[in-house]
Amino acid sequence: MSRAFVDIDEQLLEYEIIPAQRCDRPTLVLLHEGLGSMTQWRDFPAALARASACRTLVWSRLGHGHSAALGAPRTAAYLHEEALQRLPSLLAALAIERPLLVGHSDGGSIALLYAAAWPQRLSGVVLMAPHEFVEEKALAGIRAAGDFYASSEWPQKLGRYHRDPDAVFRSWHDTWLAPEFRTWDIRACLSAITCPLLAIQGEDDEYATMRQIECIAEAAADVELLKLADCRHSPHRDQPQSVIDAIVRFIDRIAAR
Repeated sequence: MSRAFVDIDEQLLEYEIIPAQRCDRPTLVLLHEGLGSMTQWRDFPAALARASACRTLVWSRLGHGHSAALGAPRTAAYLHEEALQRLPSLLAALAIERPLLVGHSDGGSIALLYAAAWPQRLSGVVLMAPHEFVEEKALAGIRAAGDFYASSEWPQKLGRYHRDPDAVFRSWHDTWLAPEFRTWDIRACLSAITCPLLAIQGEDDEYATMRQIECIAEAAADVELLKLADCRHSPHRDQPQSVIDAIVRFIDRIAAR
């Protein structure tokens, strides 16, 4: 994967843009998970771009991959900061208008927050295992991940993708387990989302129950749900073809409007 850098608020973020095959399709903007980066999507962005014919942006958030390091510890507001400050600046810097956001886990939460603030700026949103509120299942999964991280080769594996894998892991783990994060809840903003949504979740998700996507369908105006069997917290890895097929159908519906 080739890498370029864009200056956002005097901090360099790495990114790659896969060119469009058709000019009548929205630009896809991929938003990675809490431990993710541009390269951790692996071959999914290229496969999705090829199947959808869409121009596709892949990038690493601040502190992830080879983007600039975090300047301060994260707070319970970090997802709001990404959605309402950094993502708008990135889209403006790269001159991307009315994109379709594709968010995984933390990236899905960021996509929802952006869509609630500016639904008219989007063609649509695809969510994979997003979080809208803190469940005990998520906290238990994160605690287990912390125990495993300390006694495994996970730090070395994350080191293939991040400049500082320990900082990436600790910022995710410690922020979610902090007492002040227990009340994090964005369900109240979901009714403001008017653009089309596709929400995907695995039936074997180790960090969430199906309430995480069901609450979106109960609140927002135009929501499709896809619940996948034999699928954990990363649908694009566990069921890549099913996910790509669903996203392409969703884009086709939007493009036909």
